Amino acid sequence: MKKFLLLLFLALGLNNWALAEEGYHITAKLDGFQEKELYLAYYLLDKQYILDTAQVDSKGAFTFTGEEMLSGGIYLIVLPPDNQFFQILINGEEHEFSLHVKDVLNPSEEIEFKGSPENVLFYEYINYLGKNRPEATRLQEQINAKEEGSAERQELEKELAELNAKIQKYQENIIARQPASLTAAIIKANLPFDMPEFEGTSEEVQLQKWQYTKQHYFDNLDLADPRMLRTPFLYQRVKYYIENLTVQHPDSLSQSLFRVLEAAKPAEETFKFLLIHYLNEYAKSKIVGFDAVYVFLAETYYATGQAAWTEQEQLEKIVDNAQRLKPLLIGKTAPNIKMQTQEGKDIWLHDFQSPYTVLFFWDPDCGHCKKSMPDMVEFYKQFKDRGVEIFAVCTKLYDEMDSCWEYIREKEIGIWLNTVDPYHRS
Repeated sequence: MKKFLLLLFLALGLNNWALAEEGYHITAKLDGFQEKELYLAYYLLDKQYILDTAQVDSKGAFTFTGEEMLSGGIYLIVLPPDNQFFQILINGEEHEFSLHVKDVLNPSEEIEFKGSPENVLFYEYINYLGKNRPEATRLQEQINAKEEGSAERQELEKELAELNAKIQKYQENIIARQPASLTAAIIKANLPFDMPEFEGTSEEVQLQKWQYTKQHYFDNLDLADPRMLRTPFLYQRVKYYIENLTVQHPDSLSQSLFRVLEAAKPAEETFKFLLIHYLNEYAKSKIVGFDAVYVFLAETYYATGQAAWTEQEQLEKIVDNAQRLKPLLIGKTAPNIKMQTQEGKDIWLHDFQSPYTVLFFWDPDCGHCKKSMPDMVEFYKQFKDRGVEIFAVCTKLYDEMDSCWEYIREKEIGIWLNTVDPYHRS
């Protein structure tokens, strides 16, 4: 039995279950279970949520009922007080069934279902894997104990390969016999894709393998299948694709996210939650330049009406924020701001002629500014002869800007152009 890692009550308007007259009706009986409550939970991205609570009845059974059908996916029957759990499948079609666990300590080995061929198939598969796992473990341990390249090790590796081939054949048989089943979709999603042989130097082969892996990473996982949203592996796979198979550059990240989101579009909820998750992630990112990914997502999906679930006020904030950020992204021409010198003369940034211009905002009361100012002075002295000039802006308002000039005199930093924006009009 597994441990339920995180219990969170349904929140953030996640109750998007398709309406149905029948609803759902799931009865569970667990021999040896003494508690009075049982929980029904589900996966969503990287979290698990409680959906329903059932009380024990006079016959020792627990019944989960609701007026709305359950969305397809992998659900959890959670056993308090230590929150052990076992999984059941909801395939989007079976909403009324019962289950009987005869050994609460080993539910997968002693569980019966009525009214759910999907779960019968799933647990046949789980138990098949369980029966073969000890043999696979034994062979692997013996292989590790033998010398590399020895005849004994090669023989053991052959046995393990034959066992793996037998298991794969069993998996392929389920996929062939029950292609529309959730069990088949889960099995297929976790099958590795075939990697062809590549030629070239070791570096060339490694590059080709990486490119092929990235291109075919989702071959077996159908992002358009809405049942995949409520599984423990969809988010893990997407996360790995974004963080490990994608070059961590804003353009590459935007392209990879576009590929994922476009593939998930037919599954409206999957598209919605992935888009919300990654918009928020890149809105909070502390990595320089990654705000470009936020701008890309906001412009591509929110500004074009593809995030219909977003309230108008929030939508306007997201789009407006992206529009404000866009001119400030790395590689963009800085806005032509108008500042003022100590003498009261206006100066436009674009009129400041220099091969390389550093736009430096600072505040005399800012601790970080005080700490970094000596470094900026040293940087300027080192690179001034190479065409670097500094356009410095003290951020104090009109009634406090005298402190800017005092600090400049005190620290002797009149070596570059110093300006203010006394009314913050730029």
